[in-house]
Amino acid sequence: MFFVLVIKKRLLLKLNEKNMSEGCPVTFTMGLIGGKWKPVILFYLSHRTGRFGEMSRAIEGVSKQMLTKQLREMEADGLITRQVFPEVPPRVEYELSTRGRSLLPVVGAMRDWGTVAMRG
Repeated sequence: MFFVLVIKKRLLLKLNEKNMSEGCPVTFTMGLIGGKWKPVILFYLSHRTGRFGEMSRAIEGVSKQMLTKQLREMEADGLITRQVFPEVPPRVEYELSTRGRSLLPVVGAMRDWGTVAMRG
């Protein structure tokens, strides 16, 4: 009986999460840029086209595995574009898409709020 209740509760939670993300613009936006690294990546790419190695060195604390995961998710969500150049060794560059650029005011507001909040 307990097992069935746990399954029903998990299913109910998943349905509630789905309904929230479909109906709530903030939840939808956080689904795209939520997490520790996506806003940082957006901010980094707002100033330049980035290569993986450059981003890995510039974004302090992010592992290569996590950076790869975040870049893939952002590309799948249409926030960045990935261009592979047919060279040896292969060169890959990332840049913000139009959709990604539309999020820059949100990232800028986060930066501004953080600047004020950090002052105390």
